[in-house]
Amino acid sequence: MPEPLQKSEIDSKTDPSVAKQYDHDTPKSEQIEDFYKTVDKLGVGLLTTIREGLGPVSRSMAIGKRNGPDFLFVANKHSKKFSDLEHDKTVEITFQNSSTQDWVSISGTATTVSNEDPRIKEIYNPALSAWFGDLGDGVHTGKPEDPRMALIEVQPKYISYWKSTVTTLGFVKEVGLGALTGQVANTGVQREFTEEDIKQMRHTQG
Repeated sequence: MPEPLQKSEIDSKTDPSVAKQYDHDTPKSEQIEDFYKTVDKLGVGLLTTIREGLGPVSRSMAIGKRNGPDFLFVANKHSKKFSDLEHDKTVEITFQNSSTQDWVSISGTATTVSNEDPRIKEIYNPALSAWFGDLGDGVHTGKPEDPRMALIEVQPKYISYWKSTVTTLGFVKEVGLGALTGQVANTGVQREFTEEDIKQMRHTQG
């Protein structure tokens, strides 16, 4: 149910939507499990890099593999994201479920790995070839041995995500009631993982 806005939230310059939905109660292990389930189910998100002289640039990318909180993407090393990462290794990955409104924001750094990395063969599936093409020269084949095929490995430093706790109808009712009564809608839980949390996640990869 919507909750009243408090004067203390104004005085402390607190965002009431975040404060009222911040999850102080769910065990961290369950929060981590929910995070993994969310990103694994969505599979495709926006990978944002920083382009010199311009700023953030995003593109849709499918997860190649997730190792605990870390992500691997297969990409064409001729694409501009690789030159972006030579200049600035700062990245963000975002996911959103348009049905539930669940979202994930991952901030971290990325390293690029050449075609010699054996993990490319582990991640490769034939559908990837459609994004590379086959020149017919026996080299640029769009297959794992193609020298254009490289990896981007993202290691998060901070993760935040929001998970809906109501149905689609419940979401509409909650927002409508909040707008009508002047109260703050409460439709889900806001969670975050600090750098220290993420280090622990790497030790207990799920």
